[in-house]
Amino acid sequence: MNKVLIINASVRDEKSYSRKLTQIFVENWKNRNPQDKFTHREVGLIQIPTIDKKWIASAFIKPQDRTKQNQSGVKFSNELVTELMENNTYVIGTPMYNWSIPSGLKSYIDQIMRINETWKFRSGEPDGDYVGLFNNKKLFILSSRGDTGYGENENNAHMNFSNHLFEIYF
Repeated sequence: MNKVLIINASVRDEKSYSRKLTQIFVENWKNRNPQDKFTHREVGLIQIPTIDKKWIASAFIKPQDRTKQNQSGVKFSNELVTELMENNTYVIGTPMYNWSIPSGLKSYIDQIMRINETWKFRSGEPDGDYVGLFNNKKLFILSSRGDTGYGENENNAHMNFSNHLFEIYF
């Protein structure tokens, strides 16, 4: 049985094309895999907190030194990371806003990027060689945009920063 996490990033509700894509995805997936479980995470209609000083202070405390008090800055982040770990398939439905991803999705990504929890440096020291720590997971990105020419090898592809962000983070 798969556990599928659906992440919707559009700030629009009924008129969102990316939400329609995730809805179609879920319907088709359920038809083929009726036993699978779905979790929905809203990052477009509900504000995801941006990281701040408190988050950074909490996130960089070594696991052996963590207490409930000094981890208060990453309480929500911990929930998101746990949610990721509990699921093995991810579906991100996102529009392209101003040549990039919506700010809510960026905040979500910031919340889940936890050194030595969701990623690490391959050597253990800062070296620019990043390794994801989730194995045997699948990611589907369902994206929409209101104009043309932003696909690979198209006229405006160099301006589609949303594709580059997903390459970096996932």
